[in-house]
Amino acid sequence: MFKKILIANRGEIACRVIKTARKMGIATVAIYSDADRNALHVKMADEAVHIGPPPASESYIVIDKVMDAIKQTGAEAVHPGYGFLSENPKFAEALEKAGVAFIGPPKGAIEAMGDKITSKKIAQEAKVSTVPGYMGLIADADEAVKISNEIGYPVMIKASAGGGGKGMRIAWSDEEAREGFQSSKNEAANSFGDDRIFIEKFVTQPRHIEIQVLCDQHGNGVFLHERECSIQRRNQKVVEEAPSPFLDAKTRKAMGEQSLALAHAVGYASAGTVEFIVDGNKNFYFLEMNTRLQVEHPVTELITGVDLVEQMIRVAAGEKLKIKQSDLKIGGWAIENRLYAEDPYRNFLPSIGRLTRYRPPVEVAAGPMLEAGTWHDDAPTGETGVRNDTGVYEGGEISMYYDPMIAKLCTWGPDRGAAIESMRVALDSFEVEGIGHNLPFVAAVMDHPKFISGDMTTAFIEEEYPDGFDGVELDHSSLRRIAASAAAMHRVAEIRRTRVSGRMDNHERKVGEDWVVSLQGQDHVVKIAADREGSTVAFDDGASLRVASDWTPGDQLAKLDVDGTPLVLKVGKISGGFRIRNRGADIKVHVRTPRQAELATLMPEKLPPDTSKMLLCPMPGLIVSVNVSEGDEVQEGQALCTVEAMKMENILRAEKKGVVSKINAGPGDSLAVDDVIMEFE
Repeated sequence: MFKKILIANRGEIACRVIKTARKMGIATVAIYSDADRNALHVKMADEAVHIGPPPASESYIVIDKVMDAIKQTGAEAVHPGYGFLSENPKFAEALEKAGVAFIGPPKGAIEAMGDKITSKKIAQEAKVSTVPGYMGLIADADEAVKISNEIGYPVMIKASAGGGGKGMRIAWSDEEAREGFQSSKNEAANSFGDDRIFIEKFVTQPRHIEIQVLCDQHGNGVFLHERECSIQRRNQKVVEEAPSPFLDAKTRKAMGEQSLALAHAVGYASAGTVEFIVDGNKNFYFLEMNTRLQVEHPVTELITGVDLVEQMIRVAAGEKLKIKQSDLKIGGWAIENRLYAEDPYRNFLPSIGRLTRYRPPVEVAAGPMLEAGTWHDDAPTGETGVRNDTGVYEGGEISMYYDPMIAKLCTWGPDRGAAIESMRVALDSFEVEGIGHNLPFVAAVMDHPKFISGDMTTAFIEEEYPDGFDGVELDHSSLRRIAASAAAMHRVAEIRRTRVSGRMDNHERKVGEDWVVSLQGQDHVVKIAADREGSTVAFDDGASLRVASDWTPGDQLAKLDVDGTPLVLKVGKISGGFRIRNRGADIKVHVRTPRQAELATLMPEKLPPDTSKMLLCPMPGLIVSVNVSEGDEVQEGQALCTVEAMKMENILRAEKKGVVSKINAGPGDSLAVDDVIMEFE
């Protein structure tokens, strides 16, 4: 077995690999750019080597710099994680020449399967059903439009070397095909150093289901069941689960066997993933094979008890698989939510900055997680499990140079319902401040009827949130529970305030019992009867709720019991009440005396400033191009400029017809959120 491995990656996946290596008694080497000098993966590794400036193109994906780090440290093997050099055959070849083991598949398999055009041809030769498309290289935008018309709209424009949603666009018209081709080509060149593009038919209403395979160097292989990855935004997965709520045993077996056959056809050895599009009749079509560890691999580990990173290391060291197909049962259910530094209230645009508060929920081991024993040696055990794979810490900074993922929050339960409920509580308990993030959105998804039923497709987000995400309107029952909790917490805060002021002797008598709780446009008139065990909050219609908690003023997380049911609230102080976040809702809750509530109705409403005649930068980023000039008349939907942030190009369009009066920024300018790019008459 190896004594020392280098992780050619960063962030949460580098930390993930280090944890398994540590369990196996293997020393680790981290590499880092200037931006990652104080990163968590650097702190966790036994050694760390600096490899260059922040842009990945000048550090993490420069093969010579990684090879120098290997020579400096004497690492015997390299784990590439995902992204960066993980599917680069030139990197695998360089390692082979240097006598360093690659903890991944053979170079030939990477070349065959890592290139989407080649992989589709091989799949067709192996009689695997594939989606109709143009398999050749496309020279320019005119040819892209011609091919798109031949296939028939809608089409998917994809980078041949792409992954993670980079270099991928859906086009419904000639104009979108032309724009999408150029943007995909640019993103592919920037992210992968390979701007080849291909086009295929976009299958509407599909499910995205993938099969995890694991093969050794001796011809042995198994499939570790499937992952449902249908909830995607901009073709990037957001929520994954294992198993799929849609597949039956027959389809699962067929997909698994087909995936293994494809892996064996290219001499695959390591962990890999075969991705399929599955229609409503359970017909499945080969999409691509990822010759690396997947971002969503934890859910497979949680239902099988298999540490995939450990198996990859053992395969790379030449060991035979000890796992047989008959050993791989489906143990319970697992769900993963990806926590991104993206603001859901700004159409999920990237957000960067410092994590002023970062408190993940406590990890808990349960079910097959206990068998793997990789991440939870010191964690408590429970009936349901919680796992958080992360690469950041409180006080750390989210950089504009890399993928915006902060963490992968996973839960396990004996069945799907238990896993979902565990995830709801874990999300409510996850404290993140300082940046925009998508926690409210994924919390809303966990309560969405379509997700709960398992009836979702890759169009879930665009269909259910066509106008973007504006938060959640909680139902009457949930609002009552929050109103009662806020009233009880306000009473505790008032007692603390009067004690600190020193103005009273009998605080129980001085703090009133009658309050009006205002939230989400509703007023709740309540009366509080408190005792040593908690408070009974009576509403004016005769209903009452019993609230118990050990919350104290200043705590930003409140764990309460409301009529015997747990309730977790993120709590912030505002004038006259609280900012409460729960289940995707972000609510201002005011708790007032009856007289204060009466006066509050007389206060004028504060109106936001008028920015309707301005194009504001929706995220910190770099202006790539400006498509209009001063004096131009623009139409609704017309492309105005392109902003690049976190390796993604974002085209900003006109919301209505108008005339450009002033342009304040040009190509190459770096802008902050809400900087004015241009103004209109």
